[in-house]
Amino acid sequence: MDDCPFCQIAAGNSDTELVAESAHSVAFYDRYPVSEGHALVIARRHEADLFDVDPEERTDAWALLDTVRELLLERFNPDGFNIGVNTNEAAGQTVDHAHIHLIPRYLGDVEDPRGGIRWVIPEKAPYWD
Repeated sequence: MDDCPFCQIAAGNSDTELVAESAHSVAFYDRYPVSEGHALVIARRHEADLFDVDPEERTDAWALLDTVRELLLERFNPDGFNIGVNTNEAAGQTVDHAHIHLIPRYLGDVEDPRGGIRWVIPEKAPYWD
């Protein structure tokens, strides 16, 4: 798709540097990182919803996520990771191309990291209260 920025990256029609790639997926650093090393893994073929990606392609993307994790561990030495997928507008998806966020986390990067991704709905996050 000509107007999809992720399709342009996957096709090599962008100045975005790839972190890693596989048969059906590519990985690159997020242009608006949440933390140092925040990377995205995307399917090469355009599909907006990760649940609509062909199972073989989806398996390939998750395998590439493992590779990217190892690269980020070597380069940035994070203390943990958050993995996230936003599917459709209601969940916050802003680029309509299936992608997986791999967000390195560092001790002390937030005051209290408990709840992790549960903070997408802040009033529901602190279940331990």
